Formats: sequence, structure tokens, C-alpha cells
Amino acid sequence: MGARVLVTGASTGIGEEMAYHYARFGAQIVLTARREAVLQKVMEKCQELGAKKIFYFPADMASPEEAEKLVRFALEHLGGLDYVVLNHIGWTPYVMWAGDLDHTRWLMQVNFFSYVSIASAALPALTVSKGSLVVVSSLTGKIGTPFTTSYSATKFALDGFFTSLRHELIMQEKDVSVTLCILGLIDTESALNKTRDLVTMTAAPASEAALAIVKGGATRAMEIFYPWTVRVLYFIRDWFPEQRDMILRSKYNYKPPRD
Repeated sequence: MGARVLVTGASTGIGEEMAYHYARFGAQIVLTARREAVLQKVMEKCQELGAKKIFYFPADMASPEEAEKLVRFALEHLGGLDYVVLNHIGWTPYVMWAGDLDHTRWLMQVNFFSYVSIASAALPALTVSKGSLVVVSSLTGKIGTPFTTSYSATKFALDGFFTSLRHELIMQEKDVSVTLCILGLIDTESALNKTRDLVTMTAAPASEAALAIVKGGATRAMEIFYPWTVRVLYFIRDWFPEQRDMILRSKYNYKPPRD
């Protein structure tokens, strides 16, 4: 393959699994996440799996300056970019809204504004390579779900921005694809810890979700849905809103507190 790939949020979960898939395809990869020690281990495994080149760049996307530094690092070490895979997320509690505006503002920086910054910095290189932007989102960016108010807001923002950007790139005759990846509950450690005893849905495998994302970017799909149940809920989103919401709420073990 030899494709030049930047993967964010690559230290654990879906991002880590994507890094391994790209390595098996012989890609040239730059990985980024906050924790350097964990990134180093992922990089070493990517080398074992066959990555043509592999580098890592520790960065905290809560800092607005990190996005341009990251893209500059990737371009210096890879000589260009074919795929930019935006996957990182900031930590957020899985609880009902309690009015924490400061956390919501912080989460918008990590989950949304940094995506826009990285994409903007990478677009000139992707235009030259006729490359791909791959944006990892969620069902909560299409349908609001309980316990995800701030997180859902960031994912809806991604959907709006990158869908609009796709239109604009096509109108400008720039051959850069934009793939939005709509995921359901995935069996990452973080997701399972948050939803344990609260959600009755079965979590889908992170490795398979990662492969679906990689394939979606490679085929330049507009949107991919994983697992298939996510697509079903999306399709009935506007036709049967009351039934949709009843199905969603039925998947939660929640009893309101009594005075």
C-alpha cells in the first residue's frame, strides 16, 4: 500500500486497531494521542505488523496550537498525506446533564474544533494527493441519546461541518473525499466502563469497527455505519420518531431517584 496516513486518538481502542490495520497494509503512518509511553508501544507493534514507516507525535488536542504542529510533523516525516483519520475524543462522563458548561466548552475544543483545525491544515496536502478525510463520529451525532448531551453536541457539529465541507470540495472540483463514520456502541475499555450496568445493548468489536473505517476511507464512501443496527435506527430516524425514541430508551437500565 505505502499510503501516507495520519491517525489521531491512536493509543487505545478504535484508533489503536486502525493503526494495526494500516500497518498490515504496509502504510506509512504518523500516530498521535496524549500518552507518549502508550503511543510508543503501539508504534512498536505497527513495526512488527509491517508498517513501511511509523512515527508518533504526543499531543493534547485541548490545546488549539497542537493541530497545526501535528500536521506539520506528519508532512515533514511522510512528505505528504493520503489519509487523515480523525478519531480522538475527550473524556466525558456518562451521566444526565447537570449544567457543566465549562466541560462542554472543553469538549467542543477536543472533539470538534481540533478536528476542524487538523482538517484545515491538512487540506492543501490532501488536495495535491487527491486524498481522504476520514471522520469518526457516532450514532449520537445523528440521533440524540440519553447521558450524552455534550458528547452528542460535538458529534452533531462534526456531521454538519464535514457534510458541508464535502459539498464545497465537490463544487470547487477538489478531489478530496470526506467519509463520516457513524458508530454504535463499541467494546473499547472506555465505552464498556461507562455503560456497564446502564446499557443493555451488545457492544461491537473494536477491531471490526476499525477495519470498517479503514475500508470506508479507502473506497471513498460518503458515510459508513457500524454495526448494521446503527443504520436501521438512522433510517427510521425521521419516519417514526416516537418509536425510535422508545426503542432507544428501552436499552437503558435507569430508574429516576425518589425523594
